[in-house]
Amino acid sequence: MKSDPAAALCLASVSPRRRELLTQIGVRYLVAAADIDETVRPGERPCDYVARMARDKALVVRARGMTLPVLAADTTVVVDEVICGKPRGEADCVAMLQRLSGRTHQVLTAVALAGVHGVDELLSASTVRFRALSAAECVAYWRGGEPRDKAGGYAIQGHGAVFIEHLSGSYSGVMGLPLFETAQLLHAAGVPCGQRTADGGEAA
Repeated sequence: MKSDPAAALCLASVSPRRRELLTQIGVRYLVAAADIDETVRPGERPCDYVARMARDKALVVRARGMTLPVLAADTTVVVDEVICGKPRGEADCVAMLQRLSGRTHQVLTAVALAGVHGVDELLSASTVRFRALSAAECVAYWRGGEPRDKAGGYAIQGHGAVFIEHLSGSYSGVMGLPLFETAQLLHAAGVPCGQRTADGGEAA
């Protein structure tokens, strides 16, 4: 996206979903990619893993000399205490979806804000129940292209919504950026939300 001289924040993500959610609450921001090692450490709990990923993303971008506060987030799907990351291919995605089929799983999204005083972070935990899925359905979903870069192999904001029987928690958190927690961090750091452009539209 184009540089915004009035930006109050740097988003350490190129995710269209996170950009859309920040725009939804009227935050003016710049975008910077954060490439980090996303390997899970031996014995690392899912909640600790997502918190570390969000924190490391924010710090990596901040360390490049970014003077704006840096916002980062990380999302993972957890079932049977096992982290389900982004699928590595069709077989992996189908196996992942069949593991979620007819069951309840957790979606954890950590959000971190790095500024001059260090890093603050919050965690959003949501519970999602899938209806039963057939193997053919899972294959077709993969081949449609949507699950390729999605934690757990599905997108709540896309066709994957038809799999969800029940959601308890944060829709935006499952989507990738929990807006309640994000707004809390931004407010504490003095980063304005709800900004409008001169023509009355949401700031981008």
